[in-house]
Amino acid sequence: YLARKFFYMWAKMTFGQVLPSKARCFYDQKILQKTFGQWKEWWTVCRGRKLSLGAESHSRHLLSSLIFKAWRAYVCQEQERRNKYCVAESLAKKRKLLRTWQCWLVYVAVQRTKRGMQSVALAFRERSCLRISWAVWRRQHYQKRTRHKMNILALQHWAQSLQFRAWLQWRELYLSNQNEKQKETRAVTHHQHWELKRCLGAWLGYLSLHRVKKRQNELAQELHRSRMLRRCFSDWRLLWECRRRIHAHQRDLEKQAARIALWKVFARWKHYVVLCVEETRQCELAEEHYRHHLLVRALLCVRWKGLL
Repeated sequence: YLARKFFYMWAKMTFGQVLPSKARCFYDQKILQKTFGQWKEWWTVCRGRKLSLGAESHSRHLLSSLIFKAWRAYVCQEQERRNKYCVAESLAKKRKLLRTWQCWLVYVAVQRTKRGMQSVALAFRERSCLRISWAVWRRQHYQKRTRHKMNILALQHWAQSLQFRAWLQWRELYLSNQNEKQKETRAVTHHQHWELKRCLGAWLGYLSLHRVKKRQNELAQELHRSRMLRRCFSDWRLLWECRRRIHAHQRDLEKQAARIALWKVFARWKHYVVLCVEETRQCELAEEHYRHHLLVRALLCVRWKGLL
């Protein structure tokens, strides 16, 4: 089709508006007319008027049949050209549509992959935060075990119940959030009071004469600590509420991704716990040294205040 189209264009540019085929046809017609005219003159001389009229009618019929055949061939050729052009146009539209559909499928696949990777990353981030909290709790647990065995058993039971409740709350979409917050605050205040009593037990005899002043200082410190604790707890609560609202939109996707990544995270968590056990042993010695240093500085400060 393209070759024929460019051939017609080249022929028009070379020969003008009249094509060689049309010129050849016109030339044949003129030759035929001249021949027929000469034959007609000879025929009129030889056979008379009747034969001349028959020949003329025959020539007209022949010319009309030739013209009709040429016109029919031209109409068929134009119809075939239009059909081929329609088929080519429909094929081009289908190919463009197919290419657009393929590009759209690739874009949708890339977007789904990105969303899956984002959900997996968020799930891993949450579990890493949970591992950090778990490591802090284990370090505190090992510190308390060296001093009081009964407190270790009580804290271990409390930690196990707290862990079970935390996972239960995670499964039940944090339906019992208020009770766990109250228990956490009680545990933090109990830990702070116990640390305060332990630090003040060593120099209780020396401060017996300054009991009133000590009591006022203790009340002021306790009030300051409670205020700081409430402020930190309120900040933590606001942050947790914000994260819970953000995670509520992504929870449906994270559940599907968490099932796939849970066993990988659990294996890495086991390896991490083994490393944390070794790390806590080293941290215990460092914190013992740090507490001893704090106790010495506290005694020196109290002695300096007593001298003043």
